[in-house]
Amino acid sequence: MDILHAFNAESAINSFGLAGILIILFLETGLPIFIGLPGDSLLFMAGLAASGTGEVIKIHLPIRELAIGAPLFAITGSQFGHWLGYTYGSKLFSRENSKYLNPKKLKTLQKWIDRYGIGKMIFLGRFIPVVRHLVNPAAGIARMSYKRFFLWNVTSALVWTQGFIWSGYILGEKLKGSVDKYVLPIVALIVIVSIAPIFWEIFKEWRTRRHLS
Repeated sequence: MDILHAFNAESAINSFGLAGILIILFLETGLPIFIGLPGDSLLFMAGLAASGTGEVIKIHLPIRELAIGAPLFAITGSQFGHWLGYTYGSKLFSRENSKYLNPKKLKTLQKWIDRYGIGKMIFLGRFIPVVRHLVNPAAGIARMSYKRFFLWNVTSALVWTQGFIWSGYILGEKLKGSVDKYVLPIVALIVIVSIAPIFWEIFKEWRTRRHLS
């Protein structure tokens, strides 16, 4: 897991190519032990690599295989995560000393699910780091049916993967040789936008506690 954490989107694509991208998508949505994999930026950079422009990514990816494979592996990974939660229940979050798979995290996830509804949480959680890794087993623990979960899973995976992939691809096509100077700011923006909901929820929780005290 430490090795996987060390890779950012650029190095993951350059090192592992299309196969590595698809495996990472499966791991980060299917196994909640792999926290911090570069999901959003990975998809964007993969789309950029498929456009064949710029020097940041050293390899060229086939856009058709990428656009088809990414949602398939994201869907499969999420279904596996849901199965884990459905089959093994709260045992997944029973370790008090775990950084992510602990009872407190499960309680927080269940609070978000109660607030937004489990379907909406699956969709929104696809775009939020950490939540993306944990919401699928949490849906299984909540006994969400396989059929209902599958519908939300497919919808969110298609919007998530295709949105980031084609954004990177179109940007690469439009900017051509000048794309490299925009890559870092765009990836930074993606990261900021992705984690903003987490900090917003933390702020609202702090404000609520302050008013109650």
